Amino acid sequence: MGLLGDTPARDYVSKLSLFNAFAEPELRQALASLELTRGVRVVDAGCGAGCALNWLWDAVKPDGLVVGFDLAAAHVRSARARVPVQTLVLQADLLRLPLRAGSVDLVWAVNTLNHLRDPLAGVRTLGMLLRPGGRIALGQSSLLPDMFFAWDARLERLTGEAVRQYYRDRYLLREQDLAGVRALVGTLRRAGLRHVTTHTYNIERISPVSVADEAYLLEAIFVGTWGERLRPYLAPEEFEALQDLCDPRSRGFALRRDDFHFLQTFTLAVGEAP
Repeated sequence: MGLLGDTPARDYVSKLSLFNAFAEPELRQALASLELTRGVRVVDAGCGAGCALNWLWDAVKPDGLVVGFDLAAAHVRSARARVPVQTLVLQADLLRLPLRAGSVDLVWAVNTLNHLRDPLAGVRTLGMLLRPGGRIALGQSSLLPDMFFAWDARLERLTGEAVRQYYRDRYLLREQDLAGVRALVGTLRRAGLRHVTTHTYNIERISPVSVADEAYLLEAIFVGTWGERLRPYLAPEEFEALQDLCDPRSRGFALRRDDFHFLQTFTLAVGEAP
C-alpha cells in the first residue's frame, strides 16, 4: 500500500481528469520546456487517467514510443480508452516496471512521488530505466492548494489548518513524512541524477473562471477538499461561512465574487542520467 493508501483498487479518474483539464495550459507549458523531438522513448510513470499520454505522443510521433504505467486498474482502463493505438498502457507497480534498464530517453512522473512511501527508492528505480543522458522529469503540484480569501484572511488561515489536520489524521502522516516530495532537487541528486534544474509554474485563476476551472474547483476543492470532512475541524460558524463560499446557490459563492483569487503551484524538476 502506498503512502496515501494507494492500491490497485483505488480510483481517482474523475479527480485526475478534472485536474488535467484545469491545469492543461501549465502542464503543456512544462512539457514543452523539455523540448522533446520525434523518435524519443518516453515512460509516463503514474499516468493516471492518461491525459498526458496524448500530449507526449504528439511530441514524439510518428516514430517515438510512449508507455504509460499506473498501479490502479481504473486508471489503466481510462488511459487505454483515451490514447491512440501506438501508445501502450500497462498496470504495474512503479517499483517493479517491466522495462529493460537503459532503454528510455525520458521518464515523466507528475503527481506520482507523493504516493510513494520512499520517494528516493522510486526515483532510483526510475533512473535505472534511462539511457546515458536520459532524463527524469518530476512534476509536483502543491500538496495542498492555496486559496486567497481576499475578503476573509482569518477563514483562509483556519481552512488551511483544518485541511492539514484532516490529512494528518486520515493518513497518520507527520510533516516530515512528506520531505521526500517537497525536496525534489535533493531527491534527484541523491538518486544519482545530475544537471538538476527546476521551474515552478503558477496555476493562477481569478473570476470569471472557465468551465473547466469551475468544474475542478467546485468538485475537487469545494466538495472534495473542503466539504463535510472539515466539519469536525472548524467551529460551527466557521464551517457555515466556508460552506456559504462553496455553495453555487449562495449569494456569497466564491466563484461569483469579483475578488476571487486562486493560486496553486506546479514544480517541474528535471535530472539527467550520467
